[in-house]
Amino acid sequence: MSKRLDYNQIAPAGAKALGGVYGYVLQGGLPPVLVDLVYLRISQINNCAYCLDMHTRDLLKKGQPIEKIALVQAWREAGNLFDARERAALAWAETVTRVAETGVPDEAYEAARALFNERELTDLTIAIGLMNAYNRMAISFRNTPQAALES
Repeated sequence: MSKRLDYNQIAPAGAKALGGVYGYVLQGGLPPVLVDLVYLRISQINNCAYCLDMHTRDLLKKGQPIEKIALVQAWREAGNLFDARERAALAWAETVTRVAETGVPDEAYEAARALFNERELTDLTIAIGLMNAYNRMAISFRNTPQAALES
């Protein structure tokens, strides 16, 4: 599969705007590992190879065990491998990413709100929206994962 176009070159202001949101999320109060776990889960749902590769590497660099990374997709069955806030963030990421199917029910909101304050939940939702946008860009324009470039 070959890259269709380089949107960073074609629309640098748009790429910079997305990067600004990415920077905002990094500067927020959410733990970086939690955010990367959410990014990885969203990328799994959307089947974005480029982002799956990137966020797996990011989590490894942050010292996360490969067993935890491998079980992100099945976090509900992973016992205590994920803490309560990580489980809540992953559940929220799933329901928000699948908004057309889920409608983001009140129960999902209440569960997330029980573990995140208003600002954290807002920032988490911004991060979820951002990663969905990045996934759509990478998939639509066929960004090549680093692992494929190295092989």
